[in-house]
Amino acid sequence: MSAFDRAYDELFARWGVPVERLELPGKFGMTAVTACGSPDAAPLVLLAGHGATSAVWRTVATALARTHRVYAIDLIGDAGRSTLSGPRPKTTADLVGWLSEVLDGLGVDRAGFIGHSYGAWLALTYALAAPDRVDRLALIDPTDCFTRPSVRYVAKALPLLLRPSEARSEAFLRWEIQGVDVDPAWLHLAGLAAVRPAVSPVRPRRPSAADLASLQADLLVIVADRSKAHDPRVLATRATAAGGYVVHIEAATHHSLPAAHAAELIPALTSHFA
Repeated sequence: MSAFDRAYDELFARWGVPVERLELPGKFGMTAVTACGSPDAAPLVLLAGHGATSAVWRTVATALARTHRVYAIDLIGDAGRSTLSGPRPKTTADLVGWLSEVLDGLGVDRAGFIGHSYGAWLALTYALAAPDRVDRLALIDPTDCFTRPSVRYVAKALPLLLRPSEARSEAFLRWEIQGVDVDPAWLHLAGLAAVRPAVSPVRPRRPSAADLASLQADLLVIVADRSKAHDPRVLATRATAAGGYVVHIEAATHHSLPAAHAAELIPALTSHFA
């Protein structure tokens, strides 16, 4: 077993609630889903940021599983346990089709969606493309949804993108996290994910004002006030203008969510999906 697989399994062993590992075959390959909570409860889909893997949802999933059937999905083609054996997703339409296929495989017609970072963009994109399948929507410090990435953030990430390594990944995350107390086991896993075989993700396209005006799902946007990924003030202003209910977490950074700040994050999510 690889160091990545050991670190991944160790985090799931600490979830605090029983989990079920699901493997769903599809057009692009096998999608790995970790499920918890009562099978009869309302479904919630969790989409992590690029390279974070579904293991980042440990604390959040444990709390949400008390009232929901939670499905934490490893993005196809990304680090995690999903395996790409078919064509590579190249367009947003490919990702929308993939998510619909996953929901079909789970036997879920309609669900609530929670996404962070790239996963938030994917959740919003899916809600706009398949409104009949998305009930409520929560975006945690979303990227490419309402704002552009910070130039400084992109510049800092560039060496990691060009020459990925565990050390560079952890250094980048620590720079952005700014001393917040984040589970070191997840930080270690995220570092290992940087050198996990993966394909280039589909490039996000920021929704237009007209796109956002068509959104049907009730929207919650959680803003990390210390985020270096973008300007948190601009994010909050534009999310509010788009009809979202905005919650600020003052001490949070982009990458300290959703692994940390459970005391603020979980009440906001449980209230929105009540």
